[in-house]
Amino acid sequence: MAAMLSVSLPFVQAQDTNKVSVKLYGFVRNYLTFDSRKTYTVVGGEYNMIPFDEKWNEDHSEDLNAVSSMQLQALTSRFGLNITGPSFGQVKSSGKLEGDFGGFGTNNMVLRLRLAYLKLRAEQSVWNAELLVGQDWHPLSGDIMPEVLGMAAGAPFRPHSRTPQVRASMYLGSFGYTAALLWQLQYMNNGPKSASDPTSTNSIDFANNSLIPEVFLGFNFKQGPWYAQIGVDIQSLRPRTHALVGGVTKKVNETVSSFTPTLYAQYVTKDLSVKFRALLAQNTSHLNQLVGYGVTSVNSDGSWNYAPLRAAIGYINIAFGSKVRYNLFLGYMQNLGAGEDLWLDPATNSYHIYMKGGEEFTHLHSVVRLAPSVSYNLESFNFGIEYEATAAYYGNLASDGTANANLNGIFNHRLCALVKYNF
Repeated sequence: MAAMLSVSLPFVQAQDTNKVSVKLYGFVRNYLTFDSRKTYTVVGGEYNMIPFDEKWNEDHSEDLNAVSSMQLQALTSRFGLNITGPSFGQVKSSGKLEGDFGGFGTNNMVLRLRLAYLKLRAEQSVWNAELLVGQDWHPLSGDIMPEVLGMAAGAPFRPHSRTPQVRASMYLGSFGYTAALLWQLQYMNNGPKSASDPTSTNSIDFANNSLIPEVFLGFNFKQGPWYAQIGVDIQSLRPRTHALVGGVTKKVNETVSSFTPTLYAQYVTKDLSVKFRALLAQNTSHLNQLVGYGVTSVNSDGSWNYAPLRAAIGYINIAFGSKVRYNLFLGYMQNLGAGEDLWLDPATNSYHIYMKGGEEFTHLHSVVRLAPSVSYNLESFNFGIEYEATAAYYGNLASDGTANANLNGIFNHRLCALVKYNF
């Protein structure tokens, strides 16, 4: 049962008799996970991405990444407040504040802000409109996530980000639109640290220095159990603000832009859920996907030219049942490269590619995941077990950012047991 806390706050307007009600919710969640080999993870290892490629020792007799591990954690236990505010004529106000203890890893279990926004909503008989300001799920993530038990919630196949934004949506009957301006905070793009040290890192500076917010525009259809959306996400980054030219540091003006179209569809009833998403992703490392960008050429003024890397990404999720619920997730990613040759730095004989996970994944060709699960659900308790098989195929990095030769399949088998108490 959810706890309730109601308070009254004064308002200058005529609606000063309205009350602000606050509803507390949350859960205590424990994950027990086993991985058959070393994998790229975040949030203390709970958020599983893909297995690392082979890492052979000096005499090439042992793969140092072929190491199994097991852990039990409750880092992502969560609490939040749903806030219902006063009405202003036909406009209703509400808000949300939500956090967990995801922090920065097992040694820094600090409180992490997840959601913090205010919402204004107006409804009529044939239309409704909504304005949201604050930190919420990215429109490509939303609340329309697959029903996997793992903390990664389908990533890197599903876009995953919570970010500051101004978002407007409107429906006229079954048809509507969603438009948003977005900034970065916890989920960021990667880029060069400096002109003299092009080591991959992640920072909000690459987005903030461009002065252009990320833009999402989607057209929606919603009727009964059906929901569908076609949309596009547009982003512009400024990877560097200065460069070393002839021994003198000079300002440079350089940008990299990306264009990511997407299609989403779902059919959801009480006992059946089918969800599907496909993207032609460009530079979506800020969405926890393994897609970045690279340098294509160098100009005389010290500035660099860039091209976004591309990938075809999609997933399908099928779930059925009620108290006992069965779920099947299938995800796929294919590296499509930059569509043009990248610049080979003569000083290092390497390409400058910036993506999530750094150079460990620049030679990634494709990733496949199959994850069946079963859960037992009561009002306050959830128990579940999931088997997650992820295959990452690595090859030789080509000049256009693809990796199509000498493919080597690396497999990780993860078992996840979930125990969750809701309040």
